[in-house]
Amino acid sequence: MRAVRDLESGGPEVLTVSEAPEPELTADGVLIGVTAAGLNRADVLQRQGHYAVPPEASDVFGLEVSGTVLEIGDEVPDSAGLSVGDPVVALVDSGGYAERVVAPWRQVLPLPDGVDPVAAAGLPEVAATVFSNVFMAASAREGETLLVHGGAGGIGTHAIQVARALGLTVLATVGSDEKARVVTELGATAINYRDEDFVARVHELTDGRGADVILDVVGAAYLDPNLRAVATNGRIVVIGMQGGAKGELNVGRLLAKRAAVIGTTLRARPAEEKARIMAAVREHVWPLVASGAVRPLVSRTFPLDEVRAAHEYFDAGSHTGKVLLTL
Repeated sequence: MRAVRDLESGGPEVLTVSEAPEPELTADGVLIGVTAAGLNRADVLQRQGHYAVPPEASDVFGLEVSGTVLEIGDEVPDSAGLSVGDPVVALVDSGGYAERVVAPWRQVLPLPDGVDPVAAAGLPEVAATVFSNVFMAASAREGETLLVHGGAGGIGTHAIQVARALGLTVLATVGSDEKARVVTELGATAINYRDEDFVARVHELTDGRGADVILDVVGAAYLDPNLRAVATNGRIVVIGMQGGAKGELNVGRLLAKRAAVIGTTLRARPAEEKARIMAAVREHVWPLVASGAVRPLVSRTFPLDEVRAAHEYFDAGSHTGKVLLTL
């Protein structure tokens, strides 16, 4: 089959479409004919040699897909509700940039009603990331204020929509007027970090209280600002390191605010944890998607053969929403 494999590290120029062995169906797996695959920051880090592939995972890039069920493993229960020919989306450990992929059945969800099959490829990773971090790890609840860094990206645009649908007030940092327009249309209050101090702006918008939950993709560079922006009893969830891996933490401020700093990843979690997350996504997020309250926001799509161009576009940082590869 045609696939994009992790053969060497570097810039987008190292990516190429080549022939790869077809994935073998596992007893608890679902073989999916891929319609589209989502591009994620983890793919870029892997391409650069900074994100190791989990043991026994495929060397083919890609963590999320949409497609059609081609075959079902012998140990997949009837209660999974899966049949050959069903349109689905899936969260995978690797293998998404290919014509076919095998996903554990617990990480396969039905295509939400009314959602375009290509656009749906941008849902599994962001839905699992946002719900597991904002609502499961940080226990965000109705009436609280969520601050989302990188509000116009794939994770940010999804987080804004889900949080708004579940009754939270959302603030979002962005780096341009165009991105401010996007997050505002989704229901968030935009904070342009290039023009204003986001800490001061958060306190201004919350009457000095701060944000109850902060979803952070920046990492070290925002560790102290986040601690100053978070409310008493607030929770900071760090899911990325775009601003570095090592920072200084003011423990006195942390204690005074009785705050929590939580660090998580998704890809390296055990299968049982991913299954619980995907079950929660199906229960809590999928109805919002089906109703139209939450929709996949796609910046651009590229054919698989243009995977280098897709990564170049992603690396430029001008996109709003998801970047997808189509097959």
